[in-house]
Amino acid sequence: MIRTIQQGLLADGYKVSIAKLCIWFDVPRRTVYYKPLKSAPKVDARFETPIKDLIEKEPSFGYRTVAWLLGFNKNTVQRIFKIKGWQVRKRPIGKRPGIEALPSVASRPDERWSTDLARLWAGRDQWASLALVMDCHTRELLGWHLSRSGKATTAGSALEQALITRFGTLGRVPEPFLLRSDNGLVFTSRSYTKLVRSYGLRQEFITPHCPLQRNKAA
Repeated sequence: MIRTIQQGLLADGYKVSIAKLCIWFDVPRRTVYYKPLKSAPKVDARFETPIKDLIEKEPSFGYRTVAWLLGFNKNTVQRIFKIKGWQVRKRPIGKRPGIEALPSVASRPDERWSTDLARLWAGRDQWASLALVMDCHTRELLGWHLSRSGKATTAGSALEQALITRFGTLGRVPEPFLLRSDNGLVFTSRSYTKLVRSYGLRQEFITPHCPLQRNKAA
């Protein structure tokens, strides 16, 4: 900025030194003369190309899965993800409904359901995502859905199958109850939370890094 002002004054016929301009605008001269020496981070093409090809084919894969499938160091893959801005999603700001009762007890069926998403190796079909929904009181598996993508639609399909299994049809449940999950992007996405509300369910999320709360019934 200081150099731009100097050039503008010079074009108008006024010659003013950098030192004087820094005094006028209360800017340290070091800031004006400083030139960053650190070069921009570089990415080796032998890593970038296969990583980009894989996540374009399977956009749900995280850096750990990509590193394992390609045989790369996970720290290297994570660094490339960060530099390139791949799969960097900003979590919504705000308080999510967490678990309130301690101990958390489901005393009857349809008081609380639990859902989760896991990744399975499917051999020839490679990695697949399995969404499950269970009743926390009876420990009964009500719905599941296996898909090659770990998107919100996979979790939504498992929930709808659970509703059909328990109530025989899709629609708002007779009495609202809780649906517990972790804080994953699938379960906090707009499409999934909208689907849950449309059936009259209320979401609650486990404490981060505490998976024992997910399916605990007593």
